[in-house]
Amino acid sequence: MASTNSIPTDPPLSPDDIAARALNKRYEGLVTVRTKAIKGKGAWYWAHLEPILVRNPNTNLAKAVKLKCLLCDALFSASNPSRTASEHLKRGTCPNFTSVLRPNSASLSPLPISSLPSPSSHNHRKRSSQMGTVLSPISQAPHTTSSTSIQVHSLAMIESPNFCGELNYSQAPNPVGLSQHHLVLSGGKEDLGALAMLENSVKKLKSPKPSTGATLSREQIDSALELLSEWFYESCGSVSFSSLEHPKFKAFLSQVGLPAVLQRELSGARLDAKFGEAKAESEARIRDAMFFQVASDGWESQKFCSFSCGEDNMVKFMVNLPNGSSVFQKAVFAGGSFSSKYAEEVMWDTVTGLCGNAVQRCVGIVADKYKAKALRNLESQNHWMVNVSCQLQGFISLIKDFNKEHKLFMVVTDNCLKVANFVNTTTEVRRIFQKYKMQELGYSGLLQVPSSKCDNSKNFAPVYAMLEDILTCSRILQMVVLDDCFKVTCVEDPIAREVAGMIQNEGFWNELEAVYSLMKLIREMAQEIEAERPLIGQCLPLWEELRTKVKDWCAKFNIDEGPVEKIVEKRFTKNYHPAWSAAFILDPQYLMRDTSGKYLPPFKCLTHEQEKDVDKLITRLVSREEAHVALMELMKWRTEGMDPLYAQAVQVKQRDPVTGKMKIANPQSSRLVWETCLSKLNILGKVAVRLIFLHATSFGFKCNWSFMKWICVHRHSRIGLERAEKMIFIAAHAKLERRDLSNDEEKEAELFATASDDDMLNEVLSDAPTVLGLLEPVGWMANQA
Repeated sequence: MASTNSIPTDPPLSPDDIAARALNKRYEGLVTVRTKAIKGKGAWYWAHLEPILVRNPNTNLAKAVKLKCLLCDALFSASNPSRTASEHLKRGTCPNFTSVLRPNSASLSPLPISSLPSPSSHNHRKRSSQMGTVLSPISQAPHTTSSTSIQVHSLAMIESPNFCGELNYSQAPNPVGLSQHHLVLSGGKEDLGALAMLENSVKKLKSPKPSTGATLSREQIDSALELLSEWFYESCGSVSFSSLEHPKFKAFLSQVGLPAVLQRELSGARLDAKFGEAKAESEARIRDAMFFQVASDGWESQKFCSFSCGEDNMVKFMVNLPNGSSVFQKAVFAGGSFSSKYAEEVMWDTVTGLCGNAVQRCVGIVADKYKAKALRNLESQNHWMVNVSCQLQGFISLIKDFNKEHKLFMVVTDNCLKVANFVNTTTEVRRIFQKYKMQELGYSGLLQVPSSKCDNSKNFAPVYAMLEDILTCSRILQMVVLDDCFKVTCVEDPIAREVAGMIQNEGFWNELEAVYSLMKLIREMAQEIEAERPLIGQCLPLWEELRTKVKDWCAKFNIDEGPVEKIVEKRFTKNYHPAWSAAFILDPQYLMRDTSGKYLPPFKCLTHEQEKDVDKLITRLVSREEAHVALMELMKWRTEGMDPLYAQAVQVKQRDPVTGKMKIANPQSSRLVWETCLSKLNILGKVAVRLIFLHATSFGFKCNWSFMKWICVHRHSRIGLERAEKMIFIAAHAKLERRDLSNDEEKEAELFATASDDDMLNEVLSDAPTVLGLLEPVGWMANQA
C-alpha cells in the first residue's frame, strides 16, 4: 500500500541565490588554486593576486568575485587571472611591480618594487666588519642548487670615507616561500633589471637552448619581403624610410623570422625592379590600345582636391584607355607660377613621348582648368584632338562665382565673419560660448574663420566650413546672447548689440541656411563627379540636373531666379565644349524610343546652336574627303537610330552594390556596338568610338600629404627626386589597378567621424534639399521630348 506521507522538498532557489552560489563556488576554486600556487604548484602571479568575494550589503549574497593586487590594492575582474597578470604586472601597469622570482625556476623575472627596502628606513643592521662579504641578491628555492645563482659583491659595502649610510638586510614578507635578501645597489632600484639580464646571460652560457623564433624557408622569406616592400611603396609616403629602422619594427621582423629590411635595400635595387615591372606593364597596355586620352591633373594649385607643396605643384599625367581603365604615365614637378605656353609644351611632350610619330593615337586631353588656353591651342593645331576642361573644376568654379557675384552670398559671408570674429576674439563672450558648446556638443573650441590671407570670393572651402560651423552652433549662439554676462557686455559694446541682433533675427538664419544649402548642393554634386568620373557624354545631363536643383532651391527659399540663372549659364558657357553635344548624340546609352518603336538619338534635347556644334565637330574630326559622308551617315543615324534589341541591351542597368544607384551594367557596350552592329556607318563610327569613351574629369588619384612633404624636402636632389618619381609611379599604378582613388587621410577622417556631428547638422538643416545621385538622362530626355 502506497504511503500517503509526502516527502518534504526545499523551496525553489531564486535567480539571485543561484548566481550567488556560482560566485561562491568560483571564489572557493580561486582560493584553492592560489593556495597551491603559493606552495610552488601553480602560476607565479598568485603571489601578488588575491581573490576577493564582494557581497551585496542589503542581502549579504555574493555579488562578484574580484582579484586584488597585493602590491597596489587595485581590483580586477576574476574572469581571466592570467590575462590580468600579463596586463597589470608584466606590462608595467602596476606601479610597485618590477621583478618577481618565479618558483621552481632559476631564471630571474621582475621583482615587486614594494619589496625593496626604503632608503630612509630606520630599521638598520650593522655593517659587516669583513670586507668582501658575499651576498646573493637572488636566493634559490629550497630544492634548487646554489650554483645557479650569481654571487655578487655589493659595491655599497666598500669602505669609503664619504659613505654614511648602512646596508639594509631586513627581510620582507615572502609570499612565495623564498629566502629573498634585499640589497641596496649603487645604481639604485634600476640596477635590478641589469642584474636580471646578467644572470640570464650566465644561464644561457651554461645551458644554451635552440632559438624558439619562427623558422621560414628561403622562399617564404623572399615572398614575405616582396609583399612588405610592395606595401611600403604603395603606401605612397604614409610610412617613412626612417620607420624601417625603428627598433620595435626590427624586433617584429625578428620575431616572425624575417631579416631586417634596410633603407638602402628598399630605395635601391628593389625599388628599381618594382618600378621597371610597373612601367613595363603600363606601356604594354598603352601599346595594345588603338587610341587613348591623356589626363593632366595638378596645374591648379588651389584645387578642390589637390595638394600643393609650398610653391611647387606635382602635375600627374594618366592615360585613359577605351576599355574604361586608366594607367599612370608620369609626374612632373613644376613651379607654382608658369605660363600657358609652358603648360602647352609639357602636354605636347607627353603626347609625343607616348605616341612617337603616330600622334593621332592621342585623341584628346582633359586637364584641370588652370591653362585652358593651352588646351585650345593644341586642339586648333591638331584637328583630330578633343581637349576639354575638367568638369570637377567647373562645378567648384560655380561656387566661387556665387561667392563673388551674388549679393546674398556676400552679405551672408560678411555677417558670419562678423559673428565668428566677435565670439572668438572677445574674452568674456568666448568663455560663455565654450561653456555652452561643451554642454551641448561635448567638446569646446572656437568658430572656424577663414584666414586673413584667404580671398573669400575664390576659396570657397574655408567659407563653407565657417557657415557649417555657425549653423551647427546655432542653438549655442542663441544661448550665449541670452546669458546674463553677455547682456552686460551688450550694455558697453555696440558690436555686441549688433551681433546679438543678428543672432536673434530669424532672417539671418534663413539667409544663412539658403546660402549654405546651395553651396552644399553644388559641393555634393562635385564630390559625386569626383567619385564617378563621368564621360563627356554625361556633361549635358549633369548641368541640366544642376539647373533643376537650383530652380527648386530658388522656390524653397524665395530667391529671385534671374541672377542665379545668369550665374549658372555664364559658368556653363565657359565650360561648354561642342564634344559634349556630339558625344551625347552618338552614345547609344541616351537613345530615346519614339512612337514608332524606333530608338533614335536625342536631338530634341539640344538647342539649335548645339545641333550645329555636332555637325561642326564631326566634320573637323574627319578628313575633308570624308566630311560629306560623315554628315550623310549622321542624318541616317538621326532618322533610323539603332536596332531596338541592341539599344535595350546597351541601356540595361543594375544596382551598384556600393552606392545603391542604378548604373549601366556594361558601359563598354556603347563603344562596342559602333564597332560591330553599326559598322555600316563607317566614317561616323570612327568618330563615335573616339568620342564616347573620353573622360570629363582630369582627376585620377590622390597622393598622401606625408609623401608630398617628403617630395618637398628632396625636390632639389636629383637622386631623391628620381626615387620620389619611381615611388609615385608604383603607388599610382597600384591604386589605379585597384580603382582606389582616395587617400589615407580621407579614410582616417571617415573612420574617426562621429555620428553625433552629422545628426546635429541634419537636425539643423532638416528642411534642406536632399542631394540625389546623378539624374537619369533618359528621364530628363523624356521630359524634353
